[in-house]
Amino acid sequence: MKRKEMISKLKNTTEAYDFIIIGGGATGIGIALEASARGYSVVLLEKSDFTKSTSSKATKLVHGGVRYLAQGNVGLVREAVVERGLLLKNAPHITKTQSFVIPTHGLWDEILYTVGLTFYDLLAGRLSLGRSKRISKEKTLKRISLINPDKISAGVVYYDGQFDDSRLAINTLQSSAELGAVVANYCTVKGLLKDSDGKITGVKVHDEDGNESFEINGKQVVNATGVFADDVLQMDAPGSKKTIAPSQGVHLMLDKSFLPGDDAITIPKTDDGRVLFLVPWHNKVIVGTTDTPVEKESLEPVALEEEIGFILNTASRYLTKAPKRSDVLSVYAGLRPLAAPSEDGSKTKEISRSHKIYTSESGLLTIVGGKWTTFRKMGEELVNKAEKNNAWKHIPTQTKNLKIHGYKTDVDLNNPLYFYGSDEEPLVNLSQENGWNISISDSLGVIEGQVVWAVRNEMALNVEDFLARRTRCQLLDAKESVRMAPKVAEIMATELGKDAVWQAEQVEDYTKVTSNYIL
Repeated sequence: MKRKEMISKLKNTTEAYDFIIIGGGATGIGIALEASARGYSVVLLEKSDFTKSTSSKATKLVHGGVRYLAQGNVGLVREAVVERGLLLKNAPHITKTQSFVIPTHGLWDEILYTVGLTFYDLLAGRLSLGRSKRISKEKTLKRISLINPDKISAGVVYYDGQFDDSRLAINTLQSSAELGAVVANYCTVKGLLKDSDGKITGVKVHDEDGNESFEINGKQVVNATGVFADDVLQMDAPGSKKTIAPSQGVHLMLDKSFLPGDDAITIPKTDDGRVLFLVPWHNKVIVGTTDTPVEKESLEPVALEEEIGFILNTASRYLTKAPKRSDVLSVYAGLRPLAAPSEDGSKTKEISRSHKIYTSESGLLTIVGGKWTTFRKMGEELVNKAEKNNAWKHIPTQTKNLKIHGYKTDVDLNNPLYFYGSDEEPLVNLSQENGWNISISDSLGVIEGQVVWAVRNEMALNVEDFLARRTRCQLLDAKESVRMAPKVAEIMATELGKDAVWQAEQVEDYTKVTSNYIL
């Protein structure tokens, strides 16, 4: 994935691409993979870095959505558990099966969750990740040793998936590029091109890195911009009605000592009605998530004090070792691009996570809602819709069993480079040959060669791209990531041909952004 080559292709191609996808988050990336796998010519444009917004701020779960069963939405759960199974099969280097324990309060809880979760397993069919079962109080305390014994009667074990969102995004983009897609970050769509009938024929683009503008012709333009979908709809037809009701989810990162075992904990009923998860991830623990409706969407949402307090208080009620503010390694907020309800007054946790596809009069296709778990299926449905709208011959999906770039089975999760999958060997060779196997952070297991690799093969253009998304240092330990920034800037400057002024600006910018992640 070489950015200069991609930009050159975009500037020098006069033919119309089959698809121009606006948005480099989970949704856009899923569409790019689907369309390029079917043999269509594809461009994907992202105004900042891939997954900069919502898609790098998930709870890191590939899940069917147990709580949608309670709402009676069996179809949505069935679709999600099947997609979960396919994703774990196609990208085993960045996904895994995760066991969860639900602490129960009395016999009714035990029956309810055991029956509900057994049904949850059955919906997945042969793609099930494991059988749910009730376990005794004694076994529950053995498996989740820091749970408050006064709070529980027993436990129910079930299984879901876990993944690294930004790494999945980069690998899926690499797969798309291998299939011929042209993908570019830091390319802002400034306007839409239309013919005399008002039909969209392409886009006006500004390359933020090269500071130049050009036009790209396309047969089908797709608006996959998540929480920013309404901005593109306004560009197409000023005065369009709102399609997005954004909701903010906040997560805290804690040391592994707060959840010493391998199991995650699900607390199904909290004061705000949301599920609270405590999940082991990259040798740390993620605690979340909140659900707060927000007025305005932003690329860098900030956690509210009451959200942080809510998570710490709820966790403290269930754990014998209560997390304090000073224990928080990083706090991050992400916006969910929930499809707006038809009538006002719905709580955001009741607004369905199922996606919606709209066709505008101009031919623009907009997709809103959805989640990482179903990103492949969303891509499939969007491409089907484009084929139908444009009266193209239907090509069946090619992505159900498509191995994602980096595919590797039996990865060693204790190896700090495991998430590179099949790219680990060339990365290590590159590092050893050039003396780049020097550590930048012992605690996070990052070496200099990873920075070079990210610039050369993963389109990292600045320090934040590397520390926040090509590796997950910003989320795992925000303060440590700030300490690493000068060294990362220095290596990137050499690779990108930048000067000392650029390095200083990068460190300053990164420190400023990351201050929102530090309590």
